[in-house]
Amino acid sequence: MIPKECKRLAEVDFPIAVVSAHSAREKSIRHGHPSTLHLWWARRPLAACRAMLLALLLPDPCDENCPDDFKTKARPLLANVQGKPGPKDIDLRKALLKFIGDFANWDLAANPSYLQVGRGLVKAAHGDEAPLVVDPFAGGGSIPLEALRLGCDAFASDLNPVACLILKVMLEDIPRHGPKLADELRKVGAAIKKQAEKEIGQYYPPDPDGATPIAYLWARTVTCESPNCGAEIPLVRSFWLSKKKNHLRALRHEVKRPKQQAPYLEFEVFNPKTDKEVPRGTITNGNATCPACERVLVNERVRVQMRDQRGGANALFNSDGDRVGGAVLLSVVTSHQGQLGRHYRVSSDRDYEAVRQSVERLTKVTAQSEQNGLSLVPNEPIPHERVWKNNPIRVHHYGMASWGDLFTTRQTLALATLIDELREEEVSGNRERAVRRALGLAISRQTDYQSSLCSWHLTGEKIGHTFGRQALPMVWDFVEVNPFSGKSGGFDGAIEWVANVYAQSAPGLLTGQAARADAAKSPLPSDAASVVFTDPPYYDAVPYSKLANYFYVWQRRALLDSNPELFTSSTLDGAEECVVDEARGQDRDYFETKMEASLAEARRVVEDAGIGCVVFAHKTTEGWEAFLSGIVRSRWVVTASWPIQTEMAARLRAMESAALGVSVHLVCRPRPENSEVGDWGEIFKELPNRIGDWIERLSAEGVRGADLVFACIGPAMELYSRYSKVEDAEGREIPLGGDPEAVEPHNRGFLAYVWETVGRIALEQILGTAEARARNGAAGALEEDARLTALFLWTIQSTATTNGPGAESDEGGESEDDDEEAGAGKSKKGLTLVYDVARRFAQPLGIHLDRWENRIIVIEKGIVRLLPVIDRAEQLLGEDGAIGAADLIERTKGKNINYEFAFASEVEDRPSKPKAKTRKAGSARDEVPAQKQGTTTLDHVHIAMLLQKSGKSNALRTMLKSEIERGPDFLRLANALSALYPKDSEEKRLLDAMLLAAPR
Repeated sequence: MIPKECKRLAEVDFPIAVVSAHSAREKSIRHGHPSTLHLWWARRPLAACRAMLLALLLPDPCDENCPDDFKTKARPLLANVQGKPGPKDIDLRKALLKFIGDFANWDLAANPSYLQVGRGLVKAAHGDEAPLVVDPFAGGGSIPLEALRLGCDAFASDLNPVACLILKVMLEDIPRHGPKLADELRKVGAAIKKQAEKEIGQYYPPDPDGATPIAYLWARTVTCESPNCGAEIPLVRSFWLSKKKNHLRALRHEVKRPKQQAPYLEFEVFNPKTDKEVPRGTITNGNATCPACERVLVNERVRVQMRDQRGGANALFNSDGDRVGGAVLLSVVTSHQGQLGRHYRVSSDRDYEAVRQSVERLTKVTAQSEQNGLSLVPNEPIPHERVWKNNPIRVHHYGMASWGDLFTTRQTLALATLIDELREEEVSGNRERAVRRALGLAISRQTDYQSSLCSWHLTGEKIGHTFGRQALPMVWDFVEVNPFSGKSGGFDGAIEWVANVYAQSAPGLLTGQAARADAAKSPLPSDAASVVFTDPPYYDAVPYSKLANYFYVWQRRALLDSNPELFTSSTLDGAEECVVDEARGQDRDYFETKMEASLAEARRVVEDAGIGCVVFAHKTTEGWEAFLSGIVRSRWVVTASWPIQTEMAARLRAMESAALGVSVHLVCRPRPENSEVGDWGEIFKELPNRIGDWIERLSAEGVRGADLVFACIGPAMELYSRYSKVEDAEGREIPLGGDPEAVEPHNRGFLAYVWETVGRIALEQILGTAEARARNGAAGALEEDARLTALFLWTIQSTATTNGPGAESDEGGESEDDDEEAGAGKSKKGLTLVYDVARRFAQPLGIHLDRWENRIIVIEKGIVRLLPVIDRAEQLLGEDGAIGAADLIERTKGKNINYEFAFASEVEDRPSKPKAKTRKAGSARDEVPAQKQGTTTLDHVHIAMLLQKSGKSNALRTMLKSEIERGPDFLRLANALSALYPKDSEEKRLLDAMLLAAPR
């Protein structure tokens, strides 16, 4: 057994770059991967979990307390998959870290040799009794699954029953039955599909030429309210059908104007050669444009009409069977036997007749059928919340009052029939419950591809799923899949995804335990766990219960009989959920109190010699302060922090927000109750060395920007959290957080010094020592705006890598969902950073954000936006622009250029722009903006860049010669910014071109 005093590998070293590469790649690996069992939000990559678990479980061979028995057993084990480690302890440490990095590769996750070595190392460290790994926020089950893979016992709990169902299949059913159940799932699933197709297959009739419909492309409609028009407006974002190379297809329409009737559209499929040939969409930012009269129906009126149609997903028919309104069928996607590719045709009367008949069928069976008091169609209400902020479900604003309103009649009939067949299907033997759970997940998985919120993937020519992101926004034109087609989005595909997870599961897994439990009230006894490893919720990042209701209402209908303990309530209210939800009255204080209680429970459950790891990736310093306060008050000591890249470089959130690209894994140890009091003077003295060493180490691993900033919290917290409290020489306690603008440490708080130290070291690396100490009046420092720009660009650097070749996905989709808010989606140019982060680093270094607002930055809605250089052209070059500036520069011939064309000579007379009223609440101003600012070195660099962009080469050469004669600052700053700007940015291109023109 590992002595309590012995450090674990995770506390001294970790293969960050290798594990990050495998974690990022894993996001796009699909077939047989456990993540394809069923969708769960913010799921951790298995690579990161497997690697971190090994590092938590294994002792450091270089520690003097490391058992010799472990070293003796580890060397021959490692020799089975790599060369024999050298004789020194450091050689063994390196070999263990290499194994951890190699084993993070998904391709080796089920490799018998690597499994044998991994499990053997854990057994060598912990003896014959398998260590217990506990995850109180288990979610999709990545952490406990990897614990089982490594030969550990695992206890996973979650408050959400949808997560619990996934956990029970993943940790209990798959280890018990494994690959041998895959064929049975396929067999029973095929029988369910066959019977369901026999029941309702006629509502997806084949074409007269024998082609099979794969998908039906629909659009919701509204009526034009312009006088003398009244045309039906199909709400279509794009009339493209396929953008696949060598297979371009689109719809075009002709306006028909019959006498005494409203105009209508007649569609045809054609092969466009360019975008210009394809008609523009009719819906943008929630505003609809009538193709017949070109008048705009504003967002508010669109909503009113949608509410009257309960979302408008269904076609409406009169008593004669004719369509008279509602959704319109634009095109049908078909497949011809023996032919490759997709074919597109316009809708026909046969298509509408099949839909009408399905309406009649659903009406009949709904009136006759009810199981366990549940209606066939999910009639549970979608909460109608007036709070829009961070509300991911906005469809109820369009009249979708119940969960059943998200589905077309035919989709509802198909899902209800599959559930009915699952309930009726006989499954023999002691594996009945496991089979029903697995097929229940397959049907639940099918619902993700069977709603009116699915869109058509234009380049992949396949259906995109409902949850393209962690929300349920309005989707105007949508796709309805044929569940029996055997193609994209069909039911046999859903069965196969689930069966593949069973078939490719690792051999020899122990059986874990999954339970529905509140993380703040663990059912486990004290001192039960060797490792507590968890990825808790991040404030309001994912509203789990609200989103999970989408699946829950269908799962309850399918599995209530076999799993009554999971489906006790009609819907999930999230009353005890550990998230911020203003609509439920769960504010930040609630979340932080709940999180602290959960961390305290984790501390109670873990043994004194045990270890913990908590994953966190919040994007504000305030979030980190609250989270770390909970760790300290829960008697944990942070002993290390490892940033692992867990997101793909091009993920949606990376493009739309300031979310971090890495997840910081905080390694913790239980803190004894009798811990001593720390001396602030010693901690303050040690802080720069500790953070400086860590920045150097992480930079070498490719960790950059904000990812690097937050990863530095771990070594800093190790200095602070080891003590019961920290006091200064006068006995005043130094709190973790405080007022960052205060002067005295006991008011300012420890973390303010952490942010300052990181910022100062960053500036030293970028611009030199003088800039880092400019607050103290250091001579030779660049001006404040240069330091702000450099620090800003340093902070937004990305750690992200690209995915490896051969990435596969069944869930890919173009993110085309219209935001229904008027004006949404009009993104402004410029790099952005969270205001809180920018202020925390800038202010201690003598950089005042407000002084530079509307000059080099804009602050809005809690975000700081760095103005693109082109946006400064009028400021810097005046009304005459580059022509006037070039003329003046050339006339001066480079001697004593005073840049009188720039804005600075008129700053004191120019009225300032009004401050944005939407600034993030609580964001304090730094100082009153300074007056009568002159042009700065940064202004000069930007002027040169604008001259480069305008092609004023003579003036540029004259200016560069003058600047170089003036001193080294111009080139020093230009080279620094060139190294910091994103490589594909316009600023980087202009800087590099401008520097090439500089005299040598």
